[in-house]
Amino acid sequence: MNAGAAPLLAIKIGNSNVVIGVFERDTLRARWRAHTEMNQTADEYAILLDDFFAQEGLAPPQWRGAAMVSVVPALTPTFEELCRRHYGIEPLVVRAGVETGMPVRYDNPRALGADRLVECVAAKARYGAPLIVLDFGTATTFNAVNRAGEFVGGAITPGVDLAADALYRATAQLPRIDLALPPRAIATNTRQAMQSGILFGYVGMVEGMVARMRAELGESEVRVIATGGLAPMLAPQIRVIQAVEPDLILHGLRMIFEMNDS
Repeated sequence: MNAGAAPLLAIKIGNSNVVIGVFERDTLRARWRAHTEMNQTADEYAILLDDFFAQEGLAPPQWRGAAMVSVVPALTPTFEELCRRHYGIEPLVVRAGVETGMPVRYDNPRALGADRLVECVAAKARYGAPLIVLDFGTATTFNAVNRAGEFVGGAITPGVDLAADALYRATAQLPRIDLALPPRAIATNTRQAMQSGILFGYVGMVEGMVARMRAELGESEVRVIATGGLAPMLAPQIRVIQAVEPDLILHGLRMIFEMNDS
C-alpha cells in the first residue's frame, strides 16, 4: 500500500465521547464512538482502537497520517502519544495557527473551540455559504458563516442531556428521565411533562435562535445544518434544519489535514 492510498485516522475528543473515523482517500470507511474516559492511558486507548480496527478488517501496514481536534485539553497529549508510539505518525492537532481555509472573525480566535471551526469548514465545502451549523452534543453550539465564507461567531447553550440532568439534580421530587419525545406537548404525567419541557422547549429555542442569527447575517437564504450525537432525534422536530450530517467533524478533519499535508 503506497502512502497516497494509505488510510487517514481522524479523531474528535469530546466531553462525552471520542469519535474515531478512518478514511480511504475521501471516503469514510468506518467510524466509532466511545465514552470519553479521562483516566485512560494511551496504551488503553490503543487497545480500544485496535479492537475497532480489527472488527472492520483494518490492519494497515502504514497510515497516511492522523488529524485530531480536542475540547478536552487533558486528553490531547494522551492521543498524541497514542498516534506517535502505537501508529508511528505525528498527528495534526487542529488549533489556532493551523490552516483551515476559513477566516475567523472572533474577538479572540484562540478562544474559539476548534471543533466548531472544523465542522463549519466541512459544512461550507458541502453546502456553500452563508450557513449555520448546529452541533447537538454535551453543549449545543450555533455557528454562523457569512456569505464571504468567514466564521463570524455563534452561541453556546447547555445540551439537552445537561438540562435533563440539572433538572433532576437540582430538585427534590423530579425523576431522572430518558430523553425520548413525548406524544404531545401538553403532558399528563410528570415524566412526559419533563420530556416535553426539555425537548419541545429546546425545539422552540433552536428555531428562535436560528431566526435571530439569520436576521443578523442579513441573508434571506441561510442553510442550517445539524450534527452531533442528538441531531438524529432532534432535527426532525426542528423545521429550520435542512440537513443532518452526523460525521461532519470527521470530514472537516480530513479536509484540514489535506490542506496542511505537504
